[in-house]
Amino acid sequence: QVQVVESGGGLVQPGGSLRLFCAASGIRFDIYRMGWYRQAPGKQRELVAGITTGGSANYADSVKGRFTISRDNAKNTVYLQMNSLKPEDTAVYYCNARQQVSGLNYWGQGTQVTVAS
Repeated sequence: QVQVVESGGGLVQPGGSLRLFCAASGIRFDIYRMGWYRQAPGKQRELVAGITTGGSANYADSVKGRFTISRDNAKNTVYLQMNSLKPEDTAVYYCNARQQVSGLNYWGQGTQVTVAS
């Protein structure tokens, strides 16, 4: 059974930091491209950051220089370090695991991040 579980969300003040965690089980983690997406109320889900099986990362323009995605294949975990948070970063953050060759695609249940004074 495949499970993708996010954690680490919460309430933080503007300018603060949070680190999100995503643990995947039931898959061969090292062959999956991992991504963090977010969805704010009334908006479409958008890609925040992605990391390839080889460790190459890409970011949405809105988070470049503030967020860092990383992965630990030994722990089947992907991280999202979020610094200099802004109120517009408020959203539910979702973790995604995608295997390009097979098309297999898994989502977590999401974790709420709220940036407010």
